[in-house]
Amino acid sequence: MSGYQRILFRFFFIYFVLQAVPFNFKYFERVPAGFGFRSLFYISRYMPGDSFATWGIIAIIALAGTIIWSLTERKNQSYEQLYYWLRVILRYRLAAGIIAYGLLKVFPQQMPFPSISQLNTHYGDFTAWKLFAISTGIVPSMESFLGLVETTAGLLLLSRRTAPIGAGIILTFTGNVFLSNLAYEGGEYVYSLYLISMAVFLIVYDLQRIISLISLQQPTAPDPVKPQYKKAWLRYAGISLKLLFIFFFVGVYGITANKTPYQYPLQAGLSGAAGIYNVDAFKYKGATLPYSLTDSIRWKDVVFENWATLSVSSNQTFAPDLSNTEEIYDNDADRNFESSGNAGRRFYTYVNDTAKHILYLQNKNNHYKDDRLLLHYERPDSNTIILYNDSLHVVLSKLNKKYPLIIGRRKPLKL
Repeated sequence: MSGYQRILFRFFFIYFVLQAVPFNFKYFERVPAGFGFRSLFYISRYMPGDSFATWGIIAIIALAGTIIWSLTERKNQSYEQLYYWLRVILRYRLAAGIIAYGLLKVFPQQMPFPSISQLNTHYGDFTAWKLFAISTGIVPSMESFLGLVETTAGLLLLSRRTAPIGAGIILTFTGNVFLSNLAYEGGEYVYSLYLISMAVFLIVYDLQRIISLISLQQPTAPDPVKPQYKKAWLRYAGISLKLLFIFFFVGVYGITANKTPYQYPLQAGLSGAAGIYNVDAFKYKGATLPYSLTDSIRWKDVVFENWATLSVSSNQTFAPDLSNTEEIYDNDADRNFESSGNAGRRFYTYVNDTAKHILYLQNKNNHYKDDRLLLHYERPDSNTIILYNDSLHVVLSKLNKKYPLIIGRRKPLKL
């Protein structure tokens, strides 16, 4: 290495070690105990901070460390092996992050098929990011293919021979993810650029050989640098760590992710009630409110999901849940994929007391944690539900609505 290359190496060594190695122990307060689906996801998504400001702080620390390192080094040291192990750290850190998101798409879990409520929400009532998620979720096979590409790229990073190919795929794939986050106002743009920065650093090492082989079509020797182990057991320890990584972040994570739908609640809803309902009659505090597109009190329609969620469409304005980052929750009440980014419906999770025929509703929007309802219900027939309490009396009739998105565009359809 020349003089300026040695200085650059010192800087980037300190910088990427601080970026990739989890020194921010406070982050792990949000990581569940054990090695289950949620814990492995949050471990794989580690980032020292949530903003670019943290990157600036790390760069300043790396610059100070570079100066001290340069002043205290007595003689020129060979950084060949140090450079190799830095790339190993980044390869596995990058692989963990890419595979974690890739497997969520493979099954597919990250962007599930739209719920009944989403299918009955006006296009303009969604945020841009929610539209992107729904547009991807309506084609599960395409989402699985994208996940397969992402997962394959992560697996290629696990071998130093194929790492440049994996890094190249990540640059194009995650680069598109980064631009999509910017264009659709997603919340993962900092994290996606975090992963891209590692992929760039990895591919720069092999860039000259890549250009020589592919662009100039010249004979090109492979990377001559190999790890040096002072003792044989260190080599076997490295192999064991690789196998443990594959076991947990590919095997355990993949199996549990496939068996754990996490975007929608799991608790079953009111039996046989799933569908959209027209509001035939609506009384509020004893007064009958006729159908109106402008009334802020009267409900327009109601959706019962297959799970314990009820959503209401009305002309009442409210502050929508604008959550736009990937989160995995254990509790059904916290799972907000169905309600986030939706300004057209109010979403309630509920507990069904089947003995007393009472629904205990809780607004899922964090802005309205005090919005609770207790509604008695009656079901005169399979298509009618009556909800009532001291203030409300609502008669709902189920609509036999067909969805071209589900039936298919190429099949005969009678609405």
